Amino acid sequence: MPLNAMDISQNGNGSRSTLEGFGSIFEIEDILRSLDRPRTINVERNRSFELLNGLSPRQFFRDAENQAHLEHLEYVYSPSRRSILDSPRGSSYFESQPVVADAWEALRRSLVYFRGQPVGTIAAVDNSVEKVNYDQVFVRDFVPSALAFLMNGEHEIVKNFLLKTLRLQSSEKKIDQFKLGEGVMPASFKVLHDPVRNNETLIADFGESAIGRVAPVDSGFWWIILLRAYTKHTGDSSLAELPECQKGMRLILSLCLSEGFDTFPTLLCADGCSMIDRRMGVYGYPIEIQALFFMALKCALLLIKQDDDGKEFMDRIVNRLQALSFHMRSYFWLDLKQLNDIYRYKTEEYSHTAVNKFNVMPDSLPDWVFDFMPSRGGYFIGNVSPARMDFRWFCLGNCVAILSSLATPEQSAAIMDLIEARWEELVGKMPLKICYPTLESHQWRISTGCDPKNTRWMLIWLLTAACIKTGRPQIARRAIELAESRLSKDHWPEYYDGKLGRYVGKQARKFQTWSIAGYLVAKMMLEDPSHLGMISLEEDKQTKHLIKRSASWTS
Repeated sequence: MPLNAMDISQNGNGSRSTLEGFGSIFEIEDILRSLDRPRTINVERNRSFELLNGLSPRQFFRDAENQAHLEHLEYVYSPSRRSILDSPRGSSYFESQPVVADAWEALRRSLVYFRGQPVGTIAAVDNSVEKVNYDQVFVRDFVPSALAFLMNGEHEIVKNFLLKTLRLQSSEKKIDQFKLGEGVMPASFKVLHDPVRNNETLIADFGESAIGRVAPVDSGFWWIILLRAYTKHTGDSSLAELPECQKGMRLILSLCLSEGFDTFPTLLCADGCSMIDRRMGVYGYPIEIQALFFMALKCALLLIKQDDDGKEFMDRIVNRLQALSFHMRSYFWLDLKQLNDIYRYKTEEYSHTAVNKFNVMPDSLPDWVFDFMPSRGGYFIGNVSPARMDFRWFCLGNCVAILSSLATPEQSAAIMDLIEARWEELVGKMPLKICYPTLESHQWRISTGCDPKNTRWMLIWLLTAACIKTGRPQIARRAIELAESRLSKDHWPEYYDGKLGRYVGKQARKFQTWSIAGYLVAKMMLEDPSHLGMISLEEDKQTKHLIKRSASWTS
């Protein structure tokens, strides 16, 4: 199945015959480029951030000769042909922060250009192994890169990325002759350059080439979250107010807010539809998707215009947020008391008075969870569906729950208590385990299909943001110090193996952009906590969880 391609004229003739259906986007981009830089929000910054807010030294790399050719199409992943800003950072800062300097150098090597403009960063710049799809710009992987560039005052690349992925949303999306929903965002894209015709082509992957052929559920959520981060940080709302952006958000939301057979406000998903893009036994209602869904809904509520179409969506969003927050806080939350209650559940209960509403068998509780649960602490479990609870810890879902205020202040504090109490299990020698515990033996074979990548990944930027929001910066500082001691020396690997994360992953790519950008975001956010506002949402009083238990929910 060929990837979706869109030819973009580069011959300088002014012809835009290949842009039918997308002309308005290009006209808008041209107008935006002619305007002055968007105004920035004035925030108080401490001295350490002022040192950090310059630009890293310009990097010049010339390894484009190594790129593969496909029928005269040369894939350009743009080895940093230029820096985006002209003024370099102060050399004194980099002399005292060599790991930061190395990270910025590695991040700029991953830049991708389209029509002379930076549009994203590839997943990894590791020429020692087969590229597979690591030479593409992934929507979810670009988010920490985008945040790093925003914090560094480089807004243009983020705006370009948002517009290019929005354009790709309009592509025809088919997998084995089956058409996907109109609002689906691509999992990734790449740029092909044709030196003969002198044009460049954007090629999107909506899942037809992905591992397991699963469409990305999280890409649309990350796109909305990043659009809000851009708007919040730059103070420029003109991008979000574009008719195309408004339509793109409505298309994404239409997919998620449609009514069907579900009796729950959560989203039913397949394995491999999110950052855990492989079989991990998370099919059903995974916490990662529900937390991102909640956060995207809250971001959209701030971005959608108050016109006739917008008001209808806002009403649907508010209703879904109320139901979703109640459901997640009530049925996904686990602490010592709730664990004891589940342990004592009766089964086969009928009617609205049932306590064990999902008919979970107490004997299905895994032995490890009783030792893992501290006296103080709690977390949102991985999945809740009829007769099934996945008690595994998933880092991304819990951190996003804190940042989006899906977790109450008390629950947020309890998640931090859990991380501190179970530091060796969740952090060890390299932050942070994406999932705990690791599946083993027969259960590993059944749940993952013998997939070896069930291990720890670099989620330090999400942990840092959650720590700052909950007033626990010391946890983030400790994690960052651990990461600094290894990441640069190990050439920024994709993930680590071992119970404590002491070994570079067996199949881990080096110079993984997610790891590089995640470290930079964590570092800059800790030095200037005002950056937290980009990805943190407080609980709005108007949309605060107010619903009471209806007759169908009362116990």
